[in-house]
Amino acid sequence: QVQLVESGGGLVQPGGSLRLSCVASGSIFSLYTMGWYRQAPGKQRELVARIPSLESINYADSVKGRFTASRDNGKNTVDLQMNNLKPEDTAVYYCNARNRYNSINYWGRGTQVTVSS
Repeated sequence: QVQLVESGGGLVQPGGSLRLSCVASGSIFSLYTMGWYRQAPGKQRELVARIPSLESINYADSVKGRFTASRDNGKNTVDLQMNNLKPEDTAVYYCNARNRYNSINYWGRGTQVTVSS
């Protein structure tokens, strides 16, 4: 089992930047495909970035060119650098870990990102 703790959310003006971080503990980090998801009010949770490895990162079309995800297997962390933020990026952002072998998903509690002038 893995525990996930996100940090770095907040309020930012349109065009601004934020960096989210997620620290994993309790299991072998490399066993998991990591990811960032978000859920806006009244909407379903959606994938933002999937990070199976340092060499393979998949992004939602809505964030391509603006968001950059990364993982550090030595520190058991994944980050999400968000640039040129838009009001439609407002959501609770969740860190996700999916076990590569049994596909069990684990979630952090989420961190609020609000983009508003």
